Amino acid sequence: MKAFSTQFVASEFFVIFLSLLCRRVALCSLLSMTMADKTQKNQGLQLKREIGLIGGVAIVSGSMIGAGIFMSPQYVLAYVGSPGASMLIWVFSGVVALFGALSYIELGTLIPESGGEFTYILRIYGSFPAFFAAITFILLLKPSSIAAKAMTIARYVMAPFYPGCPPPQLAVKCFAAFSILVAAMTNILNVRLALRVQVIFLVAKVFSLTFIVIGGLVKVLQGSTVIEENFDVENAFQGTQFSLNTLGKALLQGLWSYGGWSNLNYVTEELNRPEVNLPRAVLIAISLVTTLYLLVNVSYLTVMTPKELMSSSAVAVTWGNKVLGSWGWVMSVAAALSAFGSLNGTFFSGGRVCFVAAREGHMPDILSMAHVHRLTPSPALIFTTIISLVVLIPGDFQSIVNYFSFTAWFFYAIVLSGLIYLKIKKPDLPRPYKVPIVIPILVLAAAIFLVLAPIIDNPQIEYLYVALFILSGVIVYIPFIHYKLCPGVLDKLTVFLQLFLEVAPADKNL
Repeated sequence: MKAFSTQFVASEFFVIFLSLLCRRVALCSLLSMTMADKTQKNQGLQLKREIGLIGGVAIVSGSMIGAGIFMSPQYVLAYVGSPGASMLIWVFSGVVALFGALSYIELGTLIPESGGEFTYILRIYGSFPAFFAAITFILLLKPSSIAAKAMTIARYVMAPFYPGCPPPQLAVKCFAAFSILVAAMTNILNVRLALRVQVIFLVAKVFSLTFIVIGGLVKVLQGSTVIEENFDVENAFQGTQFSLNTLGKALLQGLWSYGGWSNLNYVTEELNRPEVNLPRAVLIAISLVTTLYLLVNVSYLTVMTPKELMSSSAVAVTWGNKVLGSWGWVMSVAAALSAFGSLNGTFFSGGRVCFVAAREGHMPDILSMAHVHRLTPSPALIFTTIISLVVLIPGDFQSIVNYFSFTAWFFYAIVLSGLIYLKIKKPDLPRPYKVPIVIPILVLAAAIFLVLAPIIDNPQIEYLYVALFILSGVIVYIPFIHYKLCPGVLDKLTVFLQLFLEVAPADKNL
């Protein structure tokens, strides 16, 4: 009986081994056929157009609403010094985001390819400057955004367990790392799953912000004295700090909360009818978000003095404790869920930058491949996850946002100058959607101010580090991109990872 059992187990292992071997052989054949077909017909796998109007609105507004509105209000107020000035910053930030989005809509319909800033710089200025955009967005900007949003989730989850004091940094970063891994797995598994999560969490976060607005309205009707003090004509602007540095940093914090207005441009090839749905989705999303942001900030100031708001480590929790009493923890959960929706949207778009850059030969080939069954750019998403976890280790929220925003607006300025160039030099190009040239000019002026103001008024060594990081791309570009030198071991590693991850080269979906 024992011999029979041993023989049975051995036969089971043999069957499992054969099945795995057959699967790998079949996969090798599939990958070989895909690559051969790509060579002969210049066509490989393609990411499907799964995003409709609702999905587009969810990606834009879902990415915008999240970390910023729950973390940035205290920093904006701290920089400018008065409630009235902080409200003007929020209004101005919304206008800049709207004008920037309108400009990007024209670019997205003129150049209907995924990749956002990298693709636009590549098509307008060429390969050399596009490479700097690629490494900056892939290695710095998108991972920084992901890390900052994950830290927001962690702070709000832990806020009820540490009343009156900030939670330990180690605990915050461990939970933030867990959030990043969950969002990564969601996006790697299935595009439709990621979109469903985005829509569900958008509904939840709109409900949460609406609840805050209603709560503030109730306090006003009950005769709140705090709002009278905060928005009194004499007190509203008392203590306002006027300097290029404080104004620039306040705007960077406000615009961080509106970050995500360009996220749909990263996935244009997966958007149904982009010439129609891109402008509709962006305009609906930004109108919704700007209205909610202004009303939420008013609601915060109906129950909190400027001092209380600036000293709060989690504004929504402080608001909840004052308005809801013992049920204040509900706002902590709502804020964490809202931030996760934003994190999911950033992952959805951020992985496509890496994917498109690799497809254009600016990153290793393995990052340009998609899963043969799920049709998700899993290698690019895995790479983005790893870099985000690395960025999370040394960073804190405020510094991440400041240097993220500074660098992002530098590349926004380059893209907007490219749009102005196309409108002047190539006005006959087919454009399904056009904006007056004054709009990108105004946003370009704002971008130049946001880049230069902090440096001129209060220069810091960290800005030099960012500049050196961007320029260091020359060391990589010349041998590996321009001269296309490729170590043999990299080819072997690509084949191994291709088989291990079950991925194949993917082409444009135009």
